[in-house]
Amino acid sequence: MLDDKLKQQIFLEIAMPICTREKVMLMHKFVQHGKTSCLEHSIAVAYNSFLMAEAMGTEYDRESLIRGGLLHDYFLYDWHKPHGRWHGFKHPAIALKNATRDFKLTEIEKNLIVRHMFPLVPIPPKNIEGGIVCMVDKWCSLKETFCSDIYKKDGMVQQIIKIVEIKLREEETRESTVNISQRHVVL
Repeated sequence: MLDDKLKQQIFLEIAMPICTREKVMLMHKFVQHGKTSCLEHSIAVAYNSFLMAEAMGTEYDRESLIRGGLLHDYFLYDWHKPHGRWHGFKHPAIALKNATRDFKLTEIEKNLIVRHMFPLVPIPPKNIEGGIVCMVDKWCSLKETFCSDIYKKDGMVQQIIKIVEIKLREEETRESTVNISQRHVVL
């Protein structure tokens, strides 16, 4: 059994290359449930799925579980707006399309993403990784809906979110600088 520090280190090593990708960082701009961003939700689902799999002591693909958990809601839109109609039914396929476009996915990751909404999507996940993410996703969604600011004290979620927010600010500063320099060229 892994100790807590080693679990955190393993999770960060797998999660950070995904969480710091430009399009994935956009997930922080969309609200998922309550006051929780889509990125916070996805980090919490991935991390808690990892902790559950480790506690179960069963054999599983650690990297696919974490990566799939991070990308399970990679739909990149505000589902609270009108175009989000039927979101619960449609977003797994949209998330899979986006994730397949932006990442090289394993079969486990693909199945986990497209089936994580079982039983709303009628076909269940076909592996343990998908089953765990499916259950943890429901649990996190309930917590986020009924408990305001649920992840403000969650060290793992906050650690990654702080890095993402810094990178987003750097990106905004870079874009502002480019816009300013383009205006000077035009003048």
